[in-house]
Amino acid sequence: MPKMKSNSGAKKRFKTTGSGKIKRKKAFKRHILTKKSSKTKRQLGQSTLVAPADVAKVKQLIN
Repeated sequence: MPKMKSNSGAKKRFKTTGSGKIKRKKAFKRHILTKKSSKTKRQLGQSTLVAPADVAKVKQLIN
């Protein structure tokens, strides 16, 4: 049976940390930024971890 292909979109959106956790970027920082506070915009720029409920699905997509 041939190898399964990784999901190209997921490869670009998620990165694996050294300990095996999966990092992602936060949403809502593309446009309509004038009504958002500086604190909100600063926090949206930071990366965060994928929720535990979604980890298995994301790993399947990127491997």
